[in-house]
Amino acid sequence: MTKPFNLFDAVVPDEPDTTRPDGFRRPRLQIGPFVGASRIGATLYELPPGQRICPYHYHYNDEEWLIVIEGRPTLRTPTGERKLRPGDVVAFPEGPKGAHDTSNRTDIPVRVVLLSTRRKPAVAVYPDSDKLAVWRLGESDADAIIVQRSAAVGYWEGEAP
Repeated sequence: MTKPFNLFDAVVPDEPDTTRPDGFRRPRLQIGPFVGASRIGATLYELPPGQRICPYHYHYNDEEWLIVIEGRPTLRTPTGERKLRPGDVVAFPEGPKGAHDTSNRTDIPVRVVLLSTRRKPAVAVYPDSDKLAVWRLGESDADAIIVQRSAAVGYWEGEAP
């Protein structure tokens, strides 16, 4: 058994990833390595005011859960937006019904954990920008691809008999 990891005592790095555009800058801490996990991922996010974790999206081949630790994040799903509070747990199933986006519209930081089944390959759809992303988690990004869904071609496109 590994040493317990405490979400309330965890120190998230102070600086957000500046490679991300403003509105999506948030520090995070991957929890899996601390508890020896390999098949379920968990990330602790410290969401500053005015920031979002990521664009509105849903997954295929993956399920996620959101657990609110501190603060009042705003959750967007296909049924609309609602404020969450500490202790709230929300599951996002595969497919369009599991679409979600988490933002901080308050004046104080929000702390949440996202759990994920970490299946490979990872596939995400971004309805607002009409993009599709496919990548292998934990692998090189060399095979990652993010494209507009309008760029889709037929199965037989470019194939010779």
